[in-house]
Amino acid sequence: MQIAILSRNPNLYSTRRLVEATQAAGHEATVIDYINCYMNITSTKPTIHYQGAELPVFDAVIPRIGASRTFYGSAIVRQFEMRGIYSVNPSLGITRSRDKLRSLQLLSRKGVDMPITGFANSPNDIDDLIKIVGGPPLIIKLIEGTQGVGVVLAETKKAAESVVQAFMGIDANIIVQEYIQESAGTDIRCIVLGEKVVAAMKRQAEPGEFRSNIHRGGSAQAVKLTKAERETAVNAAKCMGLSCAGVDLLRSDRGPLVMEVNSSPGLEGIETATGIDIAGKVVSYIEKYAKPIGPRSRYQG
Repeated sequence: MQIAILSRNPNLYSTRRLVEATQAAGHEATVIDYINCYMNITSTKPTIHYQGAELPVFDAVIPRIGASRTFYGSAIVRQFEMRGIYSVNPSLGITRSRDKLRSLQLLSRKGVDMPITGFANSPNDIDDLIKIVGGPPLIIKLIEGTQGVGVVLAETKKAAESVVQAFMGIDANIIVQEYIQESAGTDIRCIVLGEKVVAAMKRQAEPGEFRSNIHRGGSAQAVKLTKAERETAVNAAKCMGLSCAGVDLLRSDRGPLVMEVNSSPGLEGIETATGIDIAGKVVSYIEKYAKPIGPRSRYQG
């Protein structure tokens, strides 16, 4: 098989591991910087060009689209789909998961539990917004934030009002969420592949920090999931339309709560913590499920 890996940087751990796993399985891997692709959008023969030449018809693509490049990256993935090429994650699933508000609304519609979340546009609604999520302490998140950036813990009503007013003052879109006290600075990252959780790790924030992201100094270790946690993670990925996803859960007194669904989860932290060859499992999944896309499919939209 010829497999394209859409990535800005071939030296990133996740990209290197996917290349190694593809080659170890006897396939050909091509890393393509999707930002430098360009398209011919036509009803007769839609094509994708890269470095002055038309790209061939690959058997499958693995999108590793950065959060700041979602619009262009998902357009490139969509163009591959228009050519009938299988993508591990469809463009529609990528755009759904990258919009925090939309993703939470989709999860809510399907009955997947999450922290109570509020969203408003006017500073006049701040007081009631804080009440909706149960009052302080509470979490305030930039909708466009990633890796813990733009996430604030407000421990008092006055602090919450000040932060929300500041974000609204610069026209930043935010959501306000209840703070899950019992999670105690930990969360669980699950890697979902198809209908299964193939790996899971518990991330612990460093002392004095509530964000457990490894990029922010958090530590990680393998963790055994409950049946409810596995089902919640799989359902969350399915809601987004993703075959390969990183689903972040909180353990709460009322059961597992979904914080976020990531369409391009990093592999380094979780492969290191669990010892599981996730890149190899992605390639095996492609071998089993990759097939040309028909005119009516999950990729529409």
